[in-house]
Amino acid sequence: MSKIAKNTICLWYERDAEEAAKFYAKTFPDSSVGAVHRAPGDFPSGKQGDALTVEFTVLGIPCLGLNGGPAFQPSEAFSFQVATEDQAETDRYWNAIVGNGGQESECGWCKDKWGISWQITPVALTKAYTSPDRAVAKRAFDAMMTMKKIDVAKIEAAVRG
Repeated sequence: MSKIAKNTICLWYERDAEEAAKFYAKTFPDSSVGAVHRAPGDFPSGKQGDALTVEFTVLGIPCLGLNGGPAFQPSEAFSFQVATEDQAETDRYWNAIVGNGGQESECGWCKDKWGISWQITPVALTKAYTSPDRAVAKRAFDAMMTMKKIDVAKIEAAVRG
């Protein structure tokens, strides 16, 4: 990051912020790894010279990974929500996250291997459950509630009734 962002998301990692940033940069467009800042001295979960913070961007959002040790763990209270255009894009991101040591959850949610939560959300789902036709919205919502990874064809079938 050449210019310091006014607002940056800081994500706490036990020790793998640089590995996570490289994974995100490889997986998502408009993502990159910036500066890796090394600790100027020993700290509770590391030694002088260890990566302390990592500047990176995920889908255009500036982030800072902090290798803070095991004191805090990520929770579902924070997640990245990724809007996908179709099933292929949904599958690509879901499979990258889950297939790299992550885990599936419900309703389009998954966690990467560092515990960060992701919502892989097809645009078709968002349009369906926010439909002004409340019967359509309910059918789409009910279909979503039975899924882990979102199946766009099943959401579209629910919309049609």
